[in-house]
Amino acid sequence: MKLYGNEELVATLGSMVTRDRAAHSVIFYGENGTGKKTAARYYTQLLLCSSPEDGRPCGKCAACHNTANDMHPDVTYVQTSGKLGGYSVDTARAVCRDAYIMPNNDTGRKVYIFRDCRNTDVITQNTLLKLVEEPPDYAYFIFTAETLDEFLPTILSRCTCFPLSAVSEDTARSALAEMGYSDEEAAGAVSHFHGNIGMCSRYITDEALRKQVDLTKRLAESIIRKDEYELMHTLGSFGTERSSLRSALTMADKLMRDSAVLSKDSSAAPISCCPDAARGLAGAITAFQAARIHYSIGKAWEAVTANVNAGLVLAALCADIMTIAQ
Repeated sequence: MKLYGNEELVATLGSMVTRDRAAHSVIFYGENGTGKKTAARYYTQLLLCSSPEDGRPCGKCAACHNTANDMHPDVTYVQTSGKLGGYSVDTARAVCRDAYIMPNNDTGRKVYIFRDCRNTDVITQNTLLKLVEEPPDYAYFIFTAETLDEFLPTILSRCTCFPLSAVSEDTARSALAEMGYSDEEAAGAVSHFHGNIGMCSRYITDEALRKQVDLTKRLAESIIRKDEYELMHTLGSFGTERSSLRSALTMADKLMRDSAVLSKDSSAAPISCCPDAARGLAGAITAFQAARIHYSIGKAWEAVTANVNAGLVLAALCADIMTIAQ
């Protein structure tokens, strides 16, 4: 298991475990595709490996094999629930009970992994707080999230937090080659998702993601032409399912960021999935207009999470964008 471009993180985790100072509560955070889940699995392997080598999991023992294949009996992937995909109070209470059951493995450790933490309410986090603050000696808790804003300050103060970010485009191309993708596939993916290895890999294999990239390009083109009908049709194509809508709005938001930055500095490095479209947009609207559209996209997502009808939200967003872009 390899964490590309995160040698410092690998060294830090290895040093903690080797010196018997492994953090019991850890948060790996960063945007989707930067390797948060890989980091969580790597740290879990390191904690449970029966014969680590130079501060790294051996990758050969039964514990490493079972962890890599999500089969280890002392590794719990805590399940989300509800429309928003958060962690419920009942789930948190179940973890609190289970954490006091001794593990049954060579290292005498057990690990609980909370993936994609978002929309986890205050009551649930407070239920976990005592356990995170004073865990049994053998229990470890790993959280992954896009931002630290998902957590209460009291939770953050009890955790060791590690950021993960995109790597260089050269590193991304090398990583994709190691994964077995062709140079042409890697080049196409990196042109859209730059150094985000996870998103690059998804772009190659996931037709739905490629469609979202095309829609993002169409979104820019419809704003440039001030074509309200085409804009509404494009936004409607985002769909109403929460995860896909969230992904599409995130891409649109990065497009606005690039447009605002490029309008001020044409040599700036883009971060959106459609750099050429962002450059075109930068010539059609001002940085201030791009910032206002960014704000509207954020309000649209807030409305969706508040259970407002997605179709109505997207119609309102279309009206806002056309008003701003005039």
